[in-house]
Formats: sequence, C-alpha cells, structure tokens
Amino acid sequence: MAQRPDTPLLDRVAFPSDLAQFSDSELSRVADELRAETISAVSETGGHLGAGLGVVELTVALHAVFDTPRDKIIWDVGHQCYPHKILTGRRDRIRTLRMAGGLSGFTKRKESPYDPFGAAHSSTSISAALGFTMARELHGKCAEGLGDAVAVIGDGSISAGMAYEAMNNAGHLGKRMFVILNDNEMSIAPPTGAMSSYLSRLYAEGPFEELKHAAKTAASLLPPPFREGAKRAKDLLKGLTVGGTLFEELGFSYIGPIDGHDMEQLLAVLRAVHARATGPVLIHTITKKGKGYAPAEGAADKGHARAKFDVITGEQKKSASNAPSYTKVFAKALMDEAARDEQICAITAAMPDGTGLNLFAERFPKRCFDVGIAEQHAVTFAAGLAAGGCKPFAAIYSTFLQRGYDQVVHDVAIQRLPVRFAIDRAGLVGADGATHAGTFDIAYLSNLPDFVVMAAADEAELVHMVATAAAIDDRPSAFRFPRGEGMGVDMPERGIPIEIGKGRILREGTKVAILNFGARMAEAIKAHEDLEARGISTTLADARFAKPLDRDMILRLAREHEVLITLEEGAVGGFSSHVLHLLAVEGALEHGLKVRPMVLPDTFIDQDSPKAMYDVAAMNAPQIVEQALSALGVAQMAARG
Repeated sequence: MAQRPDTPLLDRVAFPSDLAQFSDSELSRVADELRAETISAVSETGGHLGAGLGVVELTVALHAVFDTPRDKIIWDVGHQCYPHKILTGRRDRIRTLRMAGGLSGFTKRKESPYDPFGAAHSSTSISAALGFTMARELHGKCAEGLGDAVAVIGDGSISAGMAYEAMNNAGHLGKRMFVILNDNEMSIAPPTGAMSSYLSRLYAEGPFEELKHAAKTAASLLPPPFREGAKRAKDLLKGLTVGGTLFEELGFSYIGPIDGHDMEQLLAVLRAVHARATGPVLIHTITKKGKGYAPAEGAADKGHARAKFDVITGEQKKSASNAPSYTKVFAKALMDEAARDEQICAITAAMPDGTGLNLFAERFPKRCFDVGIAEQHAVTFAAGLAAGGCKPFAAIYSTFLQRGYDQVVHDVAIQRLPVRFAIDRAGLVGADGATHAGTFDIAYLSNLPDFVVMAAADEAELVHMVATAAAIDDRPSAFRFPRGEGMGVDMPERGIPIEIGKGRILREGTKVAILNFGARMAEAIKAHEDLEARGISTTLADARFAKPLDRDMILRLAREHEVLITLEEGAVGGFSSHVLHLLAVEGALEHGLKVRPMVLPDTFIDQDSPKAMYDVAAMNAPQIVEQALSALGVAQMAARG
C-alpha cells in the first residue's frame, strides 16, 4: 500500500462546520491536502479522478461559506463528488469507493444528508436546485431544513436542453438560488457546439487574466459598487459581468469568469453573493480538470475514469485482456461495414471513447457526429439522417438511451425510420452501480411496433448483428451488448446478416431447454454442462431476437421439453414476457410445460463486481441449474463423474 499523504489540517475536519476554525490561507492548505487525499484514495479504488481534482478549491469554498446540509449543494453528474464526500463525514470510508457495501461513486441520498439529490446522469442539477428552492418558499418539510440551493454544473452538462429549461423556469420564478458553472473546457469528451465556443470566447477575449491577477485580496476583487453597498444585489452582481448576456436573458445575474483554483477569489465572490443575492445567480468559474496531478492533467481525458494506479507514475493497474472488449469489436465491425458502404454514419452523445466511436471518427471523420450531452437530439438527428437516405448508427449506452425514449417512439418508430441503435453497457455494469445499469432497454424497445431488437450472445454474434442492422433498411433496429471482454470465441472475417427473427440451437437435448437472449450465454453454457453431467438432457438455444421472436423455434422447444428456462439481462417486461405471451396465445402452456423466466430482480442493485451483482440477481450458472432442478422436482442429484 502506498504511503498516505500528510494531512494535518484536513485531519481536523470531520464535517463542513469544522472549516470555520480556519483562516482563508489555511483553507487553501486544506484544499491542497484534500487534493492529495483524493488522489491517494482513488489510486487504491479506481474511479473518476479528473473531475474531482478540478473542483477541490470550489468544494472547500462552498462548504466554508454555505451551511450544509441545510443549504443544498447539488453536484451535476456526480463524477466530481469525491472531495465533497471526504469533507462530509465519509473520509473513513473513502477507500471503499465503488466497492460492494462501500461508498457510491456518485452522490446518493440514502448515503448521507450532505447528498441532497442523487445524480449520475448529467444536466439535472439546476432543475433539482430549483425544486429545493421552491420547496423552501412553500415551507416544505425537510429533516435538515431548507436554506439555499446551489447547483454545480459543468460546461459540458450545461449544453443539454434540460439545463436551459431549468434556467428559463428559475429566471421566471426569480427566487434566490445559485448556479456554479464549472467551466473546465471539457466534459468526458471535448464539449461540442455553440455553447462551448461561447464559453471559450468569454475568457479568451474578455479581461479574465486581469481579473485573476488583480484579485489578490477580497476587497480588491470587488468593484466600488460592492464596497459601497449602494445598490441592490442584482445590480451589484451585474457590475462584475465580463460576459453573461445569455444567462442574463434567462433571468440570472451573472458573475465571472473567475479563477476556480484561487481560494481568495472564490471565498470573496461566494461570501458576497451569499450575503446579498435576492434572485437567481450564476457564477462562472474556470477550472482545470485533473488539476494538481500531472498524470491526469496530461491525459487525453484529463483523468476522467481510472483503474487503480500508482500515485507517483500514474500508471494504471489494469489486468491483461484475453479477449477483445465488446465495444472494440463493435467499433471494428462498424468500420468494416462503413468501408463498404459510404452511407453508413455514426452518432454519439459525448461518449466517443466509451462507445468506440473515437476509432470510427479517426477513420471516417466526416461521417461521425458527437452531438454533446444531448441524447434527445442525438436520436432525432439520427432520424433525420435516416429520412435523408443515410444509414445512421446511434451508439448510446442503454442507461443514456432512456433519456431519448420519447424521440425513439415519435421520431423513429412511428415514422418507421431505419435508425440503428448500438446499445452498449447492456445489463449490470459493476462499479458504477444502479444508475449506469442497462436494465430496461429490452422492455422499452420490444413493445414498439416493427422494431427489430437483437442481443449478442458473444463477440462473434455482435459482428453479425452490426451487419444485420446495416442491412435493415425499412424499419428501426437495435442490438445490445455488455461492458467488458468477450468470451474469446473465434471471430469471423466479416459480418454476415442474420435472417430476421431467426434464433439458433447450439446443443440438442430432450428434457430441459435453456433459451438465452444476450450475454448470459457463457453462464448458460456452464449450466448446460452441469445439467448434462447430472444426467439431465438439456437443449441450449440462442434467441438472438426479442423482436420478432423465432416462433417456430420457441414453440418447438415448448413441445419437446418438460422445462423451458428463459434468460435475459433485463427487467421483467422484456424478452421473457414476449415469450410467455407467445406460449399463452398458442396454447403451449396447457399441456404441462414448466416455464421459468429468469430476469433481473425488481430492485436497483448497488455497485459490486459484475459477478457478485449477477449472484444478487440470481442469474449465474448455479442459479440456472437450480431453476432447472426445482422445476423438475429434483432437490438434489449427484453429478456424474
């Protein structure tokens, strides 16, 4: 274990109220120690590093000025909340981040009263802060009380439409609340679009450097109107404006930009607005993602997500891979298809690296579009491309595609446009926990008319499904695949389109049938081998399609077996529900067939290793075998050697 950093001042902070004992210069030292402690902790646990390092000074300043948990600090997305957790009574558990039974990697209401609002998706903080603000105005009941609400949102997240909707509403209501725009010029990927360009111009062309260097004392930071206290708060705040026209049009008083790593500036501005603000205020801070840790500052993603690493070198401790990741297999397969078809293009919503489209963009830069944190726009943009005769692939994580569901229904499905959805992170995802799990897409897509829904059982099948989607030109389609490595199967030279709605029988048996949909196939194979070893003849089938179902194959499995087990990495209402509906309609449940649908449980599963999460979900090989034995009425049957 690496030596822990020396943190004499931070050691005196159990809760934010303890910051009151320090002078402003000592608060700067607290921030330095907090940065060192964050780096040390994440080196042991892995997790999101760069975002937290960028807001260390801001975190200390906010907790020093505001009265949390009565005042509500809402961290947008939550990637940057590790320093906040250390200051709010959780330092003793910070080295359990993202582990089973440990601290969440995001803010979480049930974890601490200092986390007033859970977040792991972006652009929600201003809406939530406005909700807390109006709850205060309506004398809402909250255990910790209701004071000020402060939303901390990044320049990438504020580009999403929901943030503007919230700001427009907040400006209309006119109540006192605060938005901190944490502008580090980078979300997970470089932010795109007019909003980012606008922010860049503000400090590239405005007198930011003058403000930064002039602000050596609190008094010198503030212009004469502040020092004289002669005007109302709103007018005074506008006196500090360098830019901000857009925000003021939305009804916010704008301050900035200011140096988010200068504790004097931060404390002076926060104290001033805390004392005098009457309406909504936006404070524009300039920060550096990965600040204070050279390996993160120098990384392409500024240390966004890290495995465990060596603090001195920054080298990550990743296990050797024996099989390619599903994401890379998808990216390569899509590039192969695009090389043969110039109409193929790709869309990502601020996740080019996570979806593998960074590789596609390098090869086909004019055919790859990163639309920023804007899933709704991404889906309708893809629909427009399809209507215009292109072949768009929208590569979006399952959990993020939920944000564009209305557009999937109205702009894609109803118009029967051939948008191809490449759904990454299907199923349970490990350390990111419930917020990032791909649990619902099978159900929410399979209920849409004329929608082709596929799931890859292994990485070779994924290659064929990319080819299948490319060939579907008369309706929308989707194929899902999990996070992590494939099974290590032999890979095809190129993808071959699969017959729509056609599954496959992998192994023939007579007593039990396991009908798998998706990436539980490795566990299904283990269960098949176990059952065969116990003398139970078992068929193993790969459905491939949740819609349309392979009716003939499913009805044959129902006719020829005593037990049918369906298996999917999704919530109830998906593949298994469609199979049961088919069996009921065809009368296949009226002759003694025992069906055991295995789906994810009706609960949100907290972070853990993927294997442990699937144990909780009861969807690993031993649980599949248990379902078969139970259905057969076999309590215990010795395995045959």
